[in-house]
Amino acid sequence: MTSTNAVHVLGIGGSLREGSQSERALRIALGAAAEAGVTTELIAGPELVLPFYDTALEERHEQAVRLVEAIRRADGIIVVSPGYHGALSGLVKNALDYVEDLRDDARPYLDGRAVGLAAVAFGWQAAVTTLEQLRTITHALRGWATPLGGSINTAETKFDEGGGASDDKTVRTLRLIGTQVAEFALSRAGH
Repeated sequence: MTSTNAVHVLGIGGSLREGSQSERALRIALGAAAEAGVTTELIAGPELVLPFYDTALEERHEQAVRLVEAIRRADGIIVVSPGYHGALSGLVKNALDYVEDLRDDARPYLDGRAVGLAAVAFGWQAAVTTLEQLRTITHALRGWATPLGGSINTAETKFDEGGGASDDKTVRTLRLIGTQVAEFALSRAGH
């Protein structure tokens, strides 16, 4: 848990395209977490352009240090990845590889943190397999995947610039994911 009384949730994801469908989905989930009473932070798209993770290197790029420190401070995390060719994006996978830098922390990896997950892809197959991979990675990193995850098919659902989507069920799902992360983090903090 963070050293202050504020409970903090970090959002990671999106793609290199500003205002991407996956980033818009992440913003909806993160907004619901904030409404549940936590502080939030977003690291998305271009901020995730990092050197390939290498355990042999001790020195880290400035943006990688920012990401690792943000994960370290977070009491909960929401990750939304686009699905590319049936898998999570290299951008998001590389960012999650940097969690390895927390291996020697008092709270290693994602230990004790709720992790809300969603995958956004043009088609159900890629959306579902990407969500499955995000869950597997979360478990490997000792995170607590929320009971609800989101598989979003952008062939059927479009996100808008105003923070909504063409499908109310998708918005409800993303908001519930954000709320679950916040509630778990708040309960762990004793709020």
